[in-house]
Amino acid sequence: MATKSVAKPASEKARPGERLVKFFRGSWAELKRVHWPTRRELVVYTGVVLLTVFLVGILLWIIDSIYSFVFKLIL
Repeated sequence: MATKSVAKPASEKARPGERLVKFFRGSWAELKRVHWPTRRELVVYTGVVLLTVFLVGILLWIIDSIYSFVFKLIL
């Protein structure tokens, strides 16, 4: 089912820069509502991310080594 677009009357059309100003005001309002982490939370979250990346890297290295060994045996 298609929806029809209804043209706004000339009195309701926005000025050229008005939409841009409205966008930035809305963005600023959203940024005020964001829960910004404390310094301690930021350090803890960064540590968790770095530890996870390190562990996944080790896991991938182990799996790659196993596959390399198996392929060397086959070939």
